[in-house]
Amino acid sequence: MIYEVATIQIDPALAADFETAVGKARPYFEAALGCVSFTLQKSIENTGRYLLIVGWESVEAHMVDFRNSESFQIWRSLVGGFFASPPSVEHTLTII
Repeated sequence: MIYEVATIQIDPALAADFETAVGKARPYFEAALGCVSFTLQKSIENTGRYLLIVGWESVEAHMVDFRNSESFQIWRSLVGGFFASPPSVEHTLTII
């Protein structure tokens, strides 16, 4: 399993609405082929910064299957307007 780690910066004044929107989008991730887990974490020190961490069976499950799906378009329509800048996305692999 790999993890998609997306760093998302939003206007802190919109935090409650953003969190609600991510909650609405969560089922679209969880129903996606290859999705294993989903979590949203909020930075304590950096107001308005979030980490979206999604477990996928493979990078292809995220970058090909999900990114080319209607579910991805729904995700972007729900939360894209909150982004202060494009999210930074990387994939990680647990070593220990």
